[in-house]
Amino acid sequence: MGLITEVLLLPFAPVRGSAWVINQVLREAERQYYDPAVVQAELARLEQALEAGEIDEEEFDRREDELLDRLEQGPRPDAAGE
Repeated sequence: MGLITEVLLLPFAPVRGSAWVINQVLREAERQYYDPAVVQAELARLEQALEAGEIDEEEFDRREDELLDRLEQGPRPDAAGE
């Protein structure tokens, strides 16, 4: 039965392959998005922007909260290690 299923689903192979590639790209993007080193570097740049007067205190607080949330949340469990 497995061979018959594979033969019948063969026309859909490009779609399945594309879905796999998209899933891999998404997982890597999420890994980088939640990477603590990346978030900490963004926090440092944000602080530099505040000190340089490029952003105000309100903008700093809003963006800092977003970055700290990323550190707390981390990647989704289903995206981390499939």
